[in-house]
Amino acid sequence: MQPRRRNWRPSRWPERPTVARAVQVGRRSSELELMHRALGFAALGFVAMMPLLIVIADASPVDYGGFGQWVADSMGLSGQSEHIVKELFAQSRGALSSTDVLGLVVVCVFGQSFASSVQTGYEKAWDLRPQLRHRLWQQVLWLATLTGQLYVVALSSHSVHAWTGLIRGVLWIVLFWWGQWILLGGRIPWRALLPGAILTMIGLFGLRIFSRLVFAPMVVDAANTYGAVGTVLIVVTWMVGLGFVVFGAALLGEQCRRDRLIR
Repeated sequence: MQPRRRNWRPSRWPERPTVARAVQVGRRSSELELMHRALGFAALGFVAMMPLLIVIADASPVDYGGFGQWVADSMGLSGQSEHIVKELFAQSRGALSSTDVLGLVVVCVFGQSFASSVQTGYEKAWDLRPQLRHRLWQQVLWLATLTGQLYVVALSSHSVHAWTGLIRGVLWIVLFWWGQWILLGGRIPWRALLPGAILTMIGLFGLRIFSRLVFAPMVVDAANTYGAVGTVLIVVTWMVGLGFVVFGAALLGEQCRRDRLIR
């Protein structure tokens, strides 16, 4: 008697949990338009958020290298690539003294538009309808907290103690955990938001390593070939990756909640 052949019908593979989850995440990322939102994150971050951070960095009473040092530290650059990025933003020194009241208002409004785009992305990732009330104060509070943390991280970036890096990592997890909760208006429980916050931190760590290995030599090559424009393109490309991590981690966190509900 011949042994029965296994039935390897293609219709059986979606029933596997891992493949089914991957398919679902792919479908949700398509609905979210993840790459489109990452591009929008980079564009608004460079046009709307950076001017606000430049003014705040210039207003700092502590001299730690200015806004260029913020960007270089965030990208994990060192040596020649760090010097090139710092030189790119060197002319931003004195931005506060040359900005009037109307200019400060415009800069703050631009920063709020960046917060609004992040809030919309989170709502799409968690499949929630936009709130019509309380959006402005949620965005302002999140933006102020994000800016404050960026400033604190910049001040502690040159610390050589291992516990400093650990504390910064924990602070970023708390920020992304609390940030999702405040921008989503408390409609998602804290426990459901924690996986997305942890995944965001893991993604940022991976992006930093990738930036150090890939973007650092690209900064030098682009600066030698295209000048300042080439450096800007690399920085914007890194910001696209940043947006992909922020929204992609939130999407994976939402998938973790779906898996718990299924089980």
